[in-house]
Amino acid sequence: MNKFLILSIEDDKAIRNLISLTFENQGYRYIVAATGEEGLMQVAQRNPDVVLVDLGLPDMDGIDVIKRIRDWSNVPVIVISARSEDADKIKALDAGADDYLTKPFSVDELLARIRAMFRRISYVNSEAANPSSVFENGDLKIDYQAGCVYVRDVELHLTPIEYKLLVLLSRNEGKVLTHSYITQQVWGAAWGSNVASLRVFMATLRRKLEKMEGNAASCLQTHVGVGYRMIKL
Repeated sequence: MNKFLILSIEDDKAIRNLISLTFENQGYRYIVAATGEEGLMQVAQRNPDVVLVDLGLPDMDGIDVIKRIRDWSNVPVIVISARSEDADKIKALDAGADDYLTKPFSVDELLARIRAMFRRISYVNSEAANPSSVFENGDLKIDYQAGCVYVRDVELHLTPIEYKLLVLLSRNEGKVLTHSYITQQVWGAAWGSNVASLRVFMATLRRKLEKMEGNAASCLQTHVGVGYRMIKL
């Protein structure tokens, strides 16, 4: 039995049953909620390790659910929604979602994304157990042990996926990392839809760095059609 607990907030009974059956077959621990309020209550009471959120809930928009979760928790959030426009994805990611899966979805892809979240949780836990290490590049500073990012000594609040992307690039400073390599490391598989998500995450990451002023954003370099690189400032 997997030690991690997954919460699925989904009002569509057929999809909720599909997700439940999938998790049962995989031996995953899970709980379900049919409304936003019920989901928020489960997050507060059960403290799940990963949350799946539908945006079209009957009592509130899934974006509001994500925002309320982010008021007190950094639990990884995967959006599962029929909304496929880039604007909807950007809005969800900006609200604090870590990943976005469009309906109809492949069960194999959903499981791959969940496994990637499990690996990220294990990675963060192992980092916390290691001796303190700090990365610095111009105005950017990453405290790997604390899981914190600073620009000009002011803490920058990132989603877990944004943080993982920044750490991955920093640990490979000077190297061009391809889209497929990054998506494999972050999501666990080089799905085509993950490349689109990667571009959105990199754009939001840059915007956050730019808002902090300084030169932190300029260390992230795009290699069109290839991938990304962190350059030494």
